[in-house]
Amino acid sequence: MLVHTRAIVIQSIRYSEADLIVKCFTQSDGLKSYLCRNILKSKKGKLKASMFQVLTQLDLVAKHKDKGTLEHIREAKVNPPYQHIPTDVYKSSIALFLAEMLRNSIQEEEKNEALFQFLEESFTSLDNTKNFANFHLWFLVKLTRYVGFFPNTETLEAPFFNLLDGDFQKFETNKYCISNTNTYLLKQFLEQTPAEALELKLNQTQRKSFLEMMLLYYELQLQGFRKPKSLDILYQLF
Repeated sequence: MLVHTRAIVIQSIRYSEADLIVKCFTQSDGLKSYLCRNILKSKKGKLKASMFQVLTQLDLVAKHKDKGTLEHIREAKVNPPYQHIPTDVYKSSIALFLAEMLRNSIQEEEKNEALFQFLEESFTSLDNTKNFANFHLWFLVKLTRYVGFFPNTETLEAPFFNLLDGDFQKFETNKYCISNTNTYLLKQFLEQTPAEALELKLNQTQRKSFLEMMLLYYELQLQGFRKPKSLDILYQLF
């Protein structure tokens, strides 16, 4: 079936000498993997390897057989083209990290319109915003809503956050209950608008500590979750 869909590149892997395998999160069908033949050598083809950098937003015309095999892209157009993510080392490092997080977090291969809209709006915002040092922290908190373990905010005033159950609670009930600066920051990211969250004044130590907490939260909630390989670079930059 020929499908016209929006898509966001999650991963691009070299396959043989001239081919790419590209994993995208599509608006029409969720996760899809495509084989792009001869894209690394051909200069005349419609598809260019530069179109498939991580988090790039695309308009695709693709052939979906839906048989669990690699699909094929007929046409692709970058839309919108990013102005800063490809050239800014800080934003491109965030993009690489978030792409790895998405690969490790999106486990259901089916359509999810709400998640696609969240990703589309978030990455456009990352490209445009000037205050982005907290962006990856805010994103990881908000992403939990779409992958099934958004924190229960009914008891947000409670001092402890239970990383195992995703609840705020009055008392410590296991070794994964925390009550510290990270708990306060989590409440801030949950309550504030994106603009307010990105304005929070945090130093490198605070960002690293909060990110480590969020990665533990993901690890406890997602079977087989792996920490991104780009994590060390992110720690150095932010």
